[in-house]
Amino acid sequence: MGSVDHLDDLDRRIVAALQSDGRASWTEIAERSGSSVATVARRGQQLLRDGIVRVAAVPDNNHAGAADLYVLRITCQPGTQMRVCAALAEQPDLRFLGLVTGPYDIMAELNLRREESLQARIVEQILAIDGVQRCDTDLTLHVYKVAHDWSQQLLTGEVREPVTGAHQCDPSHFDAVDREIIELMREDGRSSFRTVAAEVGLNESTVRRRFETLLNRGCIRVTTLVPAPALGFESEIILNITVAPPFLESVARTLSNYRGVRYVAAMLSQNALMCELILPTTQDLFEFTTGVLGRLEGVQGWTASVVLLVLRRGFVETPWWRASLGPDAPA
Repeated sequence: MGSVDHLDDLDRRIVAALQSDGRASWTEIAERSGSSVATVARRGQQLLRDGIVRVAAVPDNNHAGAADLYVLRITCQPGTQMRVCAALAEQPDLRFLGLVTGPYDIMAELNLRREESLQARIVEQILAIDGVQRCDTDLTLHVYKVAHDWSQQLLTGEVREPVTGAHQCDPSHFDAVDREIIELMREDGRSSFRTVAAEVGLNESTVRRRFETLLNRGCIRVTTLVPAPALGFESEIILNITVAPPFLESVARTLSNYRGVRYVAAMLSQNALMCELILPTTQDLFEFTTGVLGRLEGVQGWTASVVLLVLRRGFVETPWWRASLGPDAPA
């Protein structure tokens, strides 16, 4: 991956525009970025080639039909964290996978079909990975906010209507051709419909109609992945917030309206909310914990993990995690 230190204001505006609409034309992105089409196209294509940005079309729920979302908090033997991460990165139904600080080494979100055995998955697969010592598993009860355009919020101060929950598409909403289209656009969410049509053996208008139907039903979304440091943000934090039961709903909805919060969900254990923050500076984090979180009625305390490296988000492997480790990265 190219260095993220060289990104200037125009690069960041291009990234923010791609997070707002990953399939926007370079002409549309130029209008939002305040620069020429030629310059924006050249800069944007370089960001994609360098692996600083990845655009992908993915389902909010990785399965057609009923599935549950579990948070996995994994502790590893010393020195095995990256080997365990590499093994976990191969599992397609992990929605999120990150290396973190704090009481755990790795955090992940597992999207599991309800007919599958959680016991078999945890005991026979996760705990069987060489280096894993412990896996604490919690059930996500309700998602209050998912912000896929978090950079737009932080750069402009605009907070959009939160996207809630993981949509559960009925199996009848997908067929084999739809899945083929999704898999191709998972690899490159900016692929033209003409290119995808040639791959699946259909005409362009049919592929466009199928894609837009899935998008309008909420079965898929287009997401733009970018490491927070690329935009100059210092703090990417996951909080586990303990809340008095009568205040769980009000605290969750208040946090959902805060511009630095990209994710809020109610968990089964400990009357807890899981909250992910992406903030420009450590000072912003201090102001959030003291001026916002610490003053919310019902909040009893929290633990925090700093996100060191994101390997998967939205079921998509980030393009930068292996390159960031150098030539000795796990295969």
